[in-house]
Amino acid sequence: MTGMSRRPGEPSTTGGVGRRPRLEDVAARAGVSTASVSLVLRDAPGPSRATRERVARAAEELGYRPDRTASLLARRRTRLLGVVLDIRSPFHSELVADLHDASDIVGYDLVLSTITGTRTEQRAIETLLDSRCEALVLLGPEVPISMLRTLARQLPVVVVGRRVSVPGVDVVRSADDQGVAAAVDHLVGLGHRRIAHVDGGRGTIATDRRNGYRRAMRRHGLDQEVLVLPGDHTEGAGIGAARRLVAGDGRPTAVVTFNDQVAVGLLDGLARAGVGAPADVSVVGYDDSSLARMAHVDLTTVSQQPHQQAEDAVASAVERLDGGRVEDRRVVLRPRLVVRSTTGPPPEQD
Repeated sequence: MTGMSRRPGEPSTTGGVGRRPRLEDVAARAGVSTASVSLVLRDAPGPSRATRERVARAAEELGYRPDRTASLLARRRTRLLGVVLDIRSPFHSELVADLHDASDIVGYDLVLSTITGTRTEQRAIETLLDSRCEALVLLGPEVPISMLRTLARQLPVVVVGRRVSVPGVDVVRSADDQGVAAAVDHLVGLGHRRIAHVDGGRGTIATDRRNGYRRAMRRHGLDQEVLVLPGDHTEGAGIGAARRLVAGDGRPTAVVTFNDQVAVGLLDGLARAGVGAPADVSVVGYDDSSLARMAHVDLTTVSQQPHQQAEDAVASAVERLDGGRVEDRRVVLRPRLVVRSTTGPPPEQD
């Protein structure tokens, strides 16, 4: 059987999957030079109206799509923003979705590099540098200040969530101390006095939330009721805190946790011990993540305004890359308490 004929310059589709049409194919189909095709596709001055129409028609017939990566590399630009996130954090996952939306609007793409139980933050950052990202957006980073300084000398860096002051590093965060204080104020307003805090471990974010708890308790005259339980970022920390609370004397009537994951672990541990929330213990999380919004959890928590954080983070990076901004930017958003069903008045005392 005789194969179907193809026009000169049209890519062959024989021998399996055809290759992607190239600039040269469009030029051959339109009967013009590759330089003319490049000018037309970039909407640059020079080619006549007739040439532009021929090139547009040829590109459509061939199904040609410009190689965006090659074009950007030719201009020594990638328009890629590198994002480091902890894959174990539901809040980070939601924040990345907002970062994608914000970056799409301004014509940038994201490259994601993850932190896992075995993959370090430094390794995640190195991967993004190797990928020729033009700026870094670090979500709740724990790397040393010295490393942030080194990175800022190489490319724009935006830190999201952590309070730092490093020349060349922009910061977008919520006021963590105020967020925890709002949780304490809410619980005190319900009548609670014995309010505990499950800590987030080492790091600036955990320190700010712990300090916010302590200051709020002092402000309400509850210095003698301050109780900080050790913890970290995980559900396991909440389960461990529940065991301590159930086993101890003078159990608190309310608990503010480092994040929603810890709160969910705490609720689970309390439920297994026959302790109800909020009937026996009120629980407040932090982040307003997807976990908190699940119907069977319905957790009172603190929102960090992730959508606004994402918009400000992308804007900060793009202002340096495209706008030439050199001064540092510090954005501190006011967190918002979201009241759901895990908080209520304290149980009546016998």
